[in-house]
Amino acid sequence: MAFVQIIEFRTDRIDEVRAVMDEWEAASPDVPEGFRGILCADRDNPGAYVQVVEFPSYEAAMENSNRPETTTFAERIEKLCEGSTTFRNLDVQRTMP
Repeated sequence: MAFVQIIEFRTDRIDEVRAVMDEWEAASPDVPEGFRGILCADRDNPGAYVQVVEFPSYEAAMENSNRPETTTFAERIEKLCEGSTTFRNLDVQRTMP
């Protein structure tokens, strides 16, 4: 079953966040097949962002989370954010074209 993680955060340092994401991507050539990440800016709430990350399964997501480069990435991003980051862990029930 596919798995999606939604990460909500606030920052006024989005260019630095993007740079860290670029570094993680370059250091992670072996991400699972079917992995996809989308960074979104909230048009109605400046400084608010949502990262939507898709995995082929919950297990693949947990394997990715346990990788050292992912842990380092998360710690670096957290330092660039204001307040707490919200994580939503979702099992995909249905998709539409």
